Amino acid sequence: MSEVLRVEAGELSVDELIDALNDGQRILVDVEVAGANHEVALRYDGETYHCDTPTNLHRHADESGMRGCIDQMGYAAKE
Repeated sequence: MSEVLRVEAGELSVDELIDALNDGQRILVDVEVAGANHEVALRYDGETYHCDTPTNLHRHADESGMRGCIDQMGYAAKE
């Protein structure tokens, strides 16, 4: 089983999150949405990047797609 990294949204940069995923870590991001705390799981299986939210599972075929998702959803630190 892969190592789990737990972070708050905005704690790490997009590069740091992608590097951790590419190193095989599963990332749990604590986010606040509409006043409630939620957990989002990010992972990479070697072929596809996954972003598992409380309401949906997003899949991205490449690193560029995952970077865009992380940035758009506000999981990474603003640069």
